[in-house]
Amino acid sequence: MPGVTVLVLNPERTRMLAVRRADDGAWTPVTGIIDPGEEPARAAVREVAEEAGIDCRAQRLLDVRTLPPITYPNGDHAQYLDLCFLCEADGESVPFPADGENTEARWFPLEAPPPLNERFTRQLALAREEPVETRFRR
Repeated sequence: MPGVTVLVLNPERTRMLAVRRADDGAWTPVTGIIDPGEEPARAAVREVAEEAGIDCRAQRLLDVRTLPPITYPNGDHAQYLDLCFLCEADGESVPFPADGENTEARWFPLEAPPPLNERFTRQLALAREEPVETRFRR
C-alpha cells in the first residue's frame, strides 16, 4: 500500500513537527496512507492538516522505501511503499492532535528532535541537506 511520511519544518528551518502516536507512544513525523487516486504530495499535506492541524506546502520528495511487512493487532497484514516528503509549514501555527491517531503534536528544535527510530532519523538528516541528485538504496 502506498503511504507518506511528512517531515514538516517551520519557515526558518529551525524546528520540526512531530506527533506522539496513540498506539505505542512513539514520537514520529506525520505518517499516513495515500487515498485511491490521490496525488502523493497532496496526501502529505492532507495528513499534516488531519493529524496536527497545520497547513503546509510540499517542497520535495526526500526518500522512497519499502517498509517491512507488518501485522496489526487485529490480524491484518500490510506492507507499505513509503514516500517521504519535506514540507514547509505556513507560518508558526500551534499544532495539536487533530484526530485520534496521536496524543500530542508539537514543534521540536531541529538540533534537539524527539527520540526517533533509525528510519525517521535518516529521513530527518535528508531533510536537513541541500537538495541533491537522486540516490538509490542497494
